[in-house]
Amino acid sequence: MSVRRVADLDFGQFEGREFHPSPAAMEDEVLYFLMLDRFSDGRERDYLDVDGQPVTDGTTPPLRPGDHGNAVTTPEDKARFEGSGVNWLGGTLAGLRTKLGYLRRLGVTAVWISPVLRQAPGTNSYHGYATQNFLDVDPHFGTAGELRELVKAAHDENIRVILDVVLNHAGDVFGYDPDRYRTPQGFFDARWDGNPYKIEGFRDASGKPLLPYGPDLPDSAWPDGAVWPAELQQPGTFTGKGRISNWDWFPEFLEGDFEGLKDVNLGAGPVDAYRPSAGLKALTRAYQYWIAYADLDGFRVDTVKHMDPGAARYFASAIHEFAQSIGKDNFYLIAEITGDRGFAYRTLEQVGMDAALGIADVQDRLEGLVKGYRDPVEYFDLFRNSYEVGKDSHTWFRDRVVTSYDDHDQVRKGQSKARFASGAGNDRLALAALALNATTLGIPCVYYGSEQAFDGHGDNDRYIREAMFGGDFGPFRSRGGHAFDETNPIYRDLSRVLRLRRRLPALRRGRQYLREISGDGDSFGLPRMLGGRMLSVVPWSRLLAGAEVVCAINTDPDHSRTAWVTVDNELHTQGDSLTCLFSTDQAAEGERVRVEPRNGKAVRLTVPAAGFVLYA
Repeated sequence: MSVRRVADLDFGQFEGREFHPSPAAMEDEVLYFLMLDRFSDGRERDYLDVDGQPVTDGTTPPLRPGDHGNAVTTPEDKARFEGSGVNWLGGTLAGLRTKLGYLRRLGVTAVWISPVLRQAPGTNSYHGYATQNFLDVDPHFGTAGELRELVKAAHDENIRVILDVVLNHAGDVFGYDPDRYRTPQGFFDARWDGNPYKIEGFRDASGKPLLPYGPDLPDSAWPDGAVWPAELQQPGTFTGKGRISNWDWFPEFLEGDFEGLKDVNLGAGPVDAYRPSAGLKALTRAYQYWIAYADLDGFRVDTVKHMDPGAARYFASAIHEFAQSIGKDNFYLIAEITGDRGFAYRTLEQVGMDAALGIADVQDRLEGLVKGYRDPVEYFDLFRNSYEVGKDSHTWFRDRVVTSYDDHDQVRKGQSKARFASGAGNDRLALAALALNATTLGIPCVYYGSEQAFDGHGDNDRYIREAMFGGDFGPFRSRGGHAFDETNPIYRDLSRVLRLRRRLPALRRGRQYLREISGDGDSFGLPRMLGGRMLSVVPWSRLLAGAEVVCAINTDPDHSRTAWVTVDNELHTQGDSLTCLFSTDQAAEGERVRVEPRNGKAVRLTVPAAGFVLYA
């Protein structure tokens, strides 16, 4: 778009327009998170289009098992592969549009897209979190019109679109004065120390800080220099206090820059009497415009931990009010809140957003459970009523937490970065992890490629951001092959699990209980680790209005396991039976197991190696 100021945005064009309605209940949705630059460039062939018909006119063939590792066969190839992972690779809005059938058939009902707004030219900010112009789509991804067309096409497939948005910071749009802040060794290091730094100038189109730092910019600053909209060029828009080095130190984590990404001054004051800055007001109005222009269904709000609570509350209130004014009564705001459950809960309640994302202990405990390195009670206790949370789990966690185990940051892993499936044998457990996530409390989210058992691992973020469409940085250290494989057993099994999730309300809204097990039918107890690793059946129930669904995974990747599993004593009588509606061994589906009077009531279940079963 050519608009330079928020004040010039044409909201009148939306009068009388009918917008796509919000979901009645967000816990009914299944999210799929993708990094747009890494998902699809639209050049693939031999995949299925939106109608399930083969596409044969592309140039990129499907990835085959024999292609794994083809990008790292020599030291020179390996260096090229690793270097490409920090660059733009070519995924687009138009490419994503061609894969809506792939997502719909998987069972996805809401796609969460990484930020798409314009990034500073000449930078490698493919991730989208370094915005230079909040009023336009980055040309690497496409156009504003293509964003709107994508959302319309997604709605036609009953898929909602949630856009990742940033208001805590902009890109590296200005430079600090390097001569004033050099270390004794001669290096410039603008680290936060609580004081503002001298600013040399806004960056021009070449990235040099040669533009005046203020509103009086030459015409040459448009569109690739400084920051836009023009309201953000006013004095006081940025805190200008240098980069964060201690991410948990207050107020450093609120005021500091994310490395080169420049922190926006959002306002001041206590939560209930917060005074939003002109910059925050401009950004909020810009995002209101994007809601209406593209007919979006929700935002994932980046770095809420690093925003004043009053600023986050102002944004949430203004966005909710605007969305409701155009008929989107349940426009969902998903807040990225890193840290433990208690901190996430308190922050979410304070700022008025709808769900929390990025709760490290959920991810860590889910992965540890499936791999057998954490007692299951550690994961299931996250969803119990407690003093820390102060609300019934069925009420709060059902639609207030987005759960996942893989993402684009993997902060739970510390300095290492890896997907769940990295490491020997972990790919065999991928379906168990996806099924556990899909059938326990919360709004489940699949990180792109998990349904294909992507195994990215390395010393930084690039390795967990493989290009689904191949190119120079494809999955499994490959080059030149795409991974939109609907015959993959994990894709097929997950799609079957998600169909059951849609069919059985208890899997979306029911209460949740970790169940006791027994090997002999007499001695029962919760599954737990023995000897450093738990190789066991792990069962749980979801109960809703007199209906019980029993699910179980097997953390043993090599052998099937059988156990007596406790079920609800009052809902069942001796002689009742439960029917297998899903098993990773499809031959078992349709089989019945009898309810017997053991530990109240129990059924005897067999779960395939690294498998998942569901009975009702």
